[in-house]
Parts: sequence; structure tokens; C-alpha cells
Amino acid sequence: MLEQWTLVADFTHHAHTASLSAVAVNSRFVVTGSKDETIHIYDMKKKIEHGALVHHSGTITCLKFYGNRHLISGAEDGLICIWDAKKWECLKSIKAHKGQVTFLSIHPSGKLALSVGTDKTLRTWNLVEGRSAFIKNIKQNAHIVEWSPRGEQYVVIIQNKIDIYQLDTASISGTITNEKRISSVKFLSESVLAVAGDEEVIRFFDCDSLVCLCEFKAHENRVKDMFGFEIPEHHVIVSASSDGFIKMWKLKQDKKVPPSLLCEVNTDARLTCLGVWQDKVADVKESLPPAAEPSPVSKQQSKIGKKEPGDTVHKEEKRSKPNTKKRGLTGDSKKATKESGLVSTKKRKMVEMLEKKRKKKKIKTMQ
Repeated sequence: MLEQWTLVADFTHHAHTASLSAVAVNSRFVVTGSKDETIHIYDMKKKIEHGALVHHSGTITCLKFYGNRHLISGAEDGLICIWDAKKWECLKSIKAHKGQVTFLSIHPSGKLALSVGTDKTLRTWNLVEGRSAFIKNIKQNAHIVEWSPRGEQYVVIIQNKIDIYQLDTASISGTITNEKRISSVKFLSESVLAVAGDEEVIRFFDCDSLVCLCEFKAHENRVKDMFGFEIPEHHVIVSASSDGFIKMWKLKQDKKVPPSLLCEVNTDARLTCLGVWQDKVADVKESLPPAAEPSPVSKQQSKIGKKEPGDTVHKEEKRSKPNTKKRGLTGDSKKATKESGLVSTKKRKMVEMLEKKRKKKKIKTMQ
């Protein structure tokens, strides 16, 4: 008998003034990035908006949590920002790419991250020290990069081409070509990759043999995003499409067999991105080992962090100032600490209203 699930809307909030471009989830919060240049935070335990982060200029292109302590964001301004996800303070702002940051992925250890941008480079970041570790010229603009679950390999996506890199050699071990431009990839295991793009079909590829294991029609329009998760007796993949549907699929043990549909819902919206928040699920990476903690702060600060996980912002500000120049931090450090923190919803709406009034006055004077 085919198992059926039901999808029910539990929390809806219209917060951004433009379309959503990125979403990330940890055990408590959902964060969304938008073309309106802001990151919004939602407390899913309380089902409320928690506030907004204002630091980037340009569309927020990528958001990634590592456990419950850190959030990393990337945007069209070329910056990668590392945020304290407890105090919601910007710990470090790095000028990562000469063009836009298009995607980033954090290694399972939390020690490394990869980013791609419109400057035709693939960059490796040392998150323990908060600095660039390696720059590779890939001669084309990649738009997705993704680590495998064990972090032994990663994939770089350029249009409809998937280059598979091995960590130990940092070289391409194989290339997979999809029929259409790729919009989302998700590792189902260390060697099996789910691929979706500007078409109705989702394909599963073997990264070792480079063979397509199976393909199935998932939607009536292009698939925009996918997300995979595991619960007892279920390995589930969720897909979102421009057709407005969110669908949940139960994966078979044999990946050559297409998954079965668990449920679907029509949101009546043009979906752009997807995340999955699981209630009451213990996060394995909740507390990181100190060596793996992706903290861009100095060794002195790391010691404080170990003693007092909820260290105050003032302490961090005082201790980070001598190190900002040494680490090549771009931008004004004072500006980063004052303007890059949590902005309340009321304050943000007031700022937006004043901005609109200012623009109207400008138009009148020009006339």
C-alpha cells in the first residue's frame, strides 16, 4: 500500500519587499534572503519574525547555516559575511569575489567553505582563521558549488555541466552533462547526486561511473530547488517548481528505481527557493568542536567563546579591533558592528517608509 502524507500551511509571513532568492534553516530559525538586500530571521518555535540583518548591498544570493551557532551569507556585492546566529552580529565581512558571490557551500567539518562568483573563480576559505586559502581560475562563471556528505569530493556547476572534484587532488575526476541548465543539486549519498534544472525532470547520477541511474517527471514546469532529509524509515527529497507545487518523494534503497510521491501541495505562487525545518529533531552539529568552529575571530576570542558561549557583543568588538587589519577585513569595522546587527521589524518598516518619502521628495524637486 502506497503511503500518503499531507502538507498543511503552518506559518505564512509577507516580509520582503522583493522576491526571495535564498533560504537556510537550522534547528530553530529559518532565514530568508531577498532581492531587497535584507536577510530576515524567523523563530519557528514561536512562529514569529525575529528581525532582519542589514549589511549587504545587492541581492542576497546564498545563505548557509553551520549548526546552530553560525550563518554565512553571500550577495551580489561580492561579500561573504559570517554571522553569530545567537547574537545575530556580523563577526566578519570578507570581500570574497571581484564580481558577485553566486553560491557557497560549507565543508561537513566546518573548517572549509567553497564559493563561486561572477569573476570566474572557485575560492576555498579557511573558516577557522577567516581567510582565503586557495583561488582556482575555472575560466567560466559557475553558479552552484556543493560538498558531498563526507566532504571527500565536491561538484561545481556551470550551466548544464557538472564537474566533480576530489578533495585530495583538487582536480576534476569526471564531468556529467545534463540536458538543460541546472538549478539545484543535492547529494543523496557520497556518490549519488540528484540534479534538477530548467525542465520538469529530476535525474539521479552516479558520481563514480558518471551514469544516469534514473530520471522521473517531477513537475509540469522547471524545478527551482530541492532539499533532502532523513527520518526513521524514510529518506525524503522535497522539490519546488515554478508551477507552484511543492512535492515530497520517498527515495528507494536502489537509486535506479524512481522515488514514489508522498504528497504534494499547490502554493499558487511562483516558487524560487526551498528549505526544510524539522521540529524536535536533534541537530548533530549543534555544538561544534572548537577546532572545527568556523569562527573568524582571534585565538584570544576563541578562548572566551569556550568559557562563555553567549559572550557579549561589546567584548567581541573590543577584541576584534586589533585584528581586523591583519586579516584583511574589507570595509569599516565600526560600520560592520553598528549597522550589521539585528534590526527589529518596526524599525526596518520605519526606515523603508522614510526612504520612500525621501525618494518622493527627490522626484518632486526634479520636476
